[in-house]
Order: sequence, then structure tokens, then C-alpha cells
Amino acid sequence: MNTWYEKAVFYHMYPLGMTGAPKKNFLQDAPADGQPPDGRTACRFDELRQWIPHIKDLGCSAIYIGPLFESSSHGYDTRDFRLVDRRLGDNADFQSFVSLCHEHDIRIVVDGVFNHTGREFFAFRDIQKNREASPYRGWYKGVNFGWETPLGDPFGYESWHGVWELPCLNLPNPEVRAYLLDVVRFWVSEFDIDGIRLDCANVLDFQFMKELRQTADTIKPDFWLMGEVIHGDYARWVNRGMLHSVTNYEMHKSIYSAHNDHNYFELAHNVRRLEAVGRSLYTFVDNHDEDRIASKLANPEHLPPLYTLLFTLPGIPSIYYGSEWGIEGRRTKSCDDMLRPAVEPAEFSSRECALTSLIRSLSHIHTEEEALHGGAYKELLLTNRQYAFARYGTGHILITAVNNDDQTAALSIPLPIGTAQAECTDLIAGKKYPVENSHINIELEGNSAVIFRITEG
Repeated sequence: MNTWYEKAVFYHMYPLGMTGAPKKNFLQDAPADGQPPDGRTACRFDELRQWIPHIKDLGCSAIYIGPLFESSSHGYDTRDFRLVDRRLGDNADFQSFVSLCHEHDIRIVVDGVFNHTGREFFAFRDIQKNREASPYRGWYKGVNFGWETPLGDPFGYESWHGVWELPCLNLPNPEVRAYLLDVVRFWVSEFDIDGIRLDCANVLDFQFMKELRQTADTIKPDFWLMGEVIHGDYARWVNRGMLHSVTNYEMHKSIYSAHNDHNYFELAHNVRRLEAVGRSLYTFVDNHDEDRIASKLANPEHLPPLYTLLFTLPGIPSIYYGSEWGIEGRRTKSCDDMLRPAVEPAEFSSRECALTSLIRSLSHIHTEEEALHGGAYKELLLTNRQYAFARYGTGHILITAVNNDDQTAALSIPLPIGTAQAECTDLIAGKKYPVENSHINIELEGNSAVIFRITEG
């Protein structure tokens, strides 16, 4: 029996960006009426709630939203782990948002920023004030009262990637682990969230993640833990003792370069290598840290085969907000704003395009087809520019074929199971193709894809 997350299609929301929230959080000192400096009301969840019908219509069954913890700027410099960032609203606003999502059968996964805090977090401020006498001096890595930081602190500490605004928590400290586990319990009891995405999971303490898994298994059935891991052996993190999933950055890289370089061999190689854990990995083509896929592709005509692969290869697919409309955006050395633009809900219908319709169809296919919920994978055909594979369900298979060439390609795809069918139908376009001598013979148009459902027999 598959869990909800094995069957899920995710929608990734970066709320501070998509609502146009102020870059700095001055609201802690705002007047009682909650009016922020930009003149808008503080409750941006009113806007975020308007996204739910669109997300549901797109066929998504889960939302990954974050960061949400009260922070000072971009969301990852946490000020208070038990408050929703007041630039978005208050805790009651988020409770209402989660409840509305659950009414629409949409699960909610939030960002868990547990590797570091901001400098305004209470424990860090206590060390600034009380130095060696602070009871929290062991809460951060590398605290040393023999030198000062470039920001004028009367002590040194380890920071994330040398960013002094992000002091690293000392997770081997049992007090820190206990505090963060209580934070997780709070978010489940207060908001009824369904999972957590662990920021910087690649550098988190393994013992902490093991204790987090034990906590998750007791606080809520099917509570999902997904970690941000870019490089490494994903099986170190994805196992019965730690996380359920991690971000599949290797697939992300190979799926777009396979199109830019006309090299499906690279993609197929990574799929084979990751297949043991790949069925549970969180797959994506862009996110809040990566250039928009419409900007990354050398040829925008490759979007249809690329998204078909995202939804049919092993993994749990995710759509980053706005990419269903082909939004473009590239990061710079100093700014990620172009990846995280504000989008008004009133614009939804005017942004609708052929790509939106395709993603909607692919999302519903993924939801309805058991073979895509962890089903085994088998490669059937592979060239630089054409690729076909099967996913196995109970008594049936799905066959995906893609073509990244501009020209039509004649393919003869071998069926991996016996079948008496004389023809088969593409689930995307509804077009029928002949089956002869246990092969599907197809003229696959340039920059296109098909998905066949074949019943065994």
C-alpha cells in the first residue's frame, strides 16, 4: 500500500517571494494595527489561499511551502521557531491555510531550518549579552571568546558557508536537539502539518536526523521527512533509520543537460544508478535556488519532453510555482529575486498556456497510474536523442517515449511483456499506435513525448 507521499505530486511555494513581502522584517516593531512599511496588510495568507484552487486544478496533492519560521530577511535566518513569519501573517492565519488545504485533500510540508539561526534568535542574543556566563554558549558551533567576528560580536563562532548572519547550531548538543524536536512537535500539534523538508540536510548531524525520524514516527502516521541534499550517496540519508526522501539534484542536473546536450545517455545512466533509492526521491526541474527551467533550457521546445520525464521517471515530482506558465528567471551572484517573483492570483487565467495544460495532464496521469507510485523501471530504447522506458504496475505497464530532436523519429519500441493488443493509445494526446510483433511502431514528432498504458496478457 503506497503512502500519500509516494503517490503525491508536489507544488513548491516560496511565500515571501510569491506575495511580494518586504525583504526585511521590520514588523516586530510595527504598530498595533500590523501595518508594514510597504502599506499592505500583514496577512499575505489571504493571497496564498487564493492559490489553492489553482494548485488543486493543476492536479497537485501536496504543497511544500517555506520558509515560514519568523526571520529577519530571506527566511532562513530564523528569529523564532514557534512563530510564522509576520510578513505573511500570524499563527492563526497559517492554521487556517493548512485547514483549507486539507479540506481540498492537499498535504502540507514546511521548511525546517535546523542547521543555523539568525543573529536575533534568543540563544544567540544571550551569548552576546552574557558571554561565558550564558547558559546557551554550547548551543552554537565553535564558540570562542578569544576573538571577535567582523560584525563586532565579543566571541567567534562557526557560520554557514562563512555567512556571519547565519551562525551554525551545535546539533551534537542534546539540549539543542531536544529543543528542535519540541519545535517539530509544536508545528504538528499547532498546525497539523504533514511533513518537513530539512534545509541543509547534507550537513546536519546524523544523530539528530535519527532522533527526528523516531519522533516523526510517533507524532503522526505517514509524517514525511525530506532533506535538502545536493551531492553524495543519497542512501546515506534515505533509509529506515533517517529520512524518507532527499532532493534529487543529480536528476535535476541530468534532466536538463540531457536536452541541452542532446544526450539522453547521461540521464539514463543516472536513472540506472539511482534506481535503488530513486523511486522515493523528490524530483524537480527548478526551485527557489535554481534558475527557472525555461531559462536553463537552450531550446524552450524541450519543455514538453522534459516535463514528461519528470512525471514518469522514478521519483516524487514537484512543480515550482509559476513554472507551469513557463516563467523565466536567472539568479545573479548576489541576488535570487528573479527566481522568486511576486505573482498576483488575478493573473492565473491570463498566464494559462499549452505548457500549463500539459503539466495538468501529466499530473493527473501520475496520480491515476499505480506504476508511477514506486513501480519498477526498465530501459527499452536509448539513443542520444530518443529514450523509452517502462514502469511496472499490477498487471500492466506504462511506456514513456521522448524525442529531443527537432525532427520526427521513427521508433520501434520493444514491449517487455506479452500482449494481445493490436494497438495502444497515448495517454497524453489520445492518439493510437499499432503493436506489431511485440513492438510499438511510432513516428514520434520532434520535441515531443508519449505515454502508453499496456495491459499484460
